[in-house]
Amino acid sequence: MKKTIKLLALLLLCSTLYAADDFSFYGDSLSSSRGKGKEHTSLKGNAGIISSSTKIKADNIEIYGSDNDFAECTGTVEVIDNEKGISLKAEKLLFNRKDDIIRVEGAAVMEDMKNKVIVKGNFLEYMGADETCIIQIGVRILKEDMVCRSEFARYNRGDDILELSGMPVVFWKNDEYRALRIIVDLDKDEITLEGKVTGSIFSESKEPEKEPSEEEKSE
Repeated sequence: MKKTIKLLALLLLCSTLYAADDFSFYGDSLSSSRGKGKEHTSLKGNAGIISSSTKIKADNIEIYGSDNDFAECTGTVEVIDNEKGISLKAEKLLFNRKDDIIRVEGAAVMEDMKNKVIVKGNFLEYMGADETCIIQIGVRILKEDMVCRSEFARYNRGDDILELSGMPVVFWKNDEYRALRIIVDLDKDEITLEGKVTGSIFSESKEPEKEPSEEEKSE
């Protein structure tokens, strides 16, 4: 117990001395180099970074840069940003504190708690300055009564606008929309289709056709 307390105290001291902004970090083990141009801190096992609004947890975290501006997180990565209303789970994550950019490689799931949207993809880049998220490869975006699929998406959280391309399709309630490019206003529930438009719209009052019985099929 004493060893753990001493290690945490050392980490907190290091973060106070080296950080441009207030933040702390922890882990089961620590190695650090502060040579000019070679600044680097390695956290192994149950690692984490905590700032005023953001918490990052991972199996391993590498922190580097003269002002600790960059972090590479691997393993079971979890991010919670209470200020932005975002949570994120990933396999590998690169965090640029200086420019407020998060880049994820591998399967990722982001929950936008403010807009009640879930974003899934195999590459994700979130730019906090303009609240824009780029998602690529196997994109899935979920909201109440709506499922969106594509290979590329741009999600502007500030305007609540979603742009889909790369074989995009939107399932909204019982309706289906396909086009070369689809723009969804998530706030107003409006959909704009561009290029090779197809769709299926079903009346809510119309009951679905009854599936024929085996006897009727044989007749």
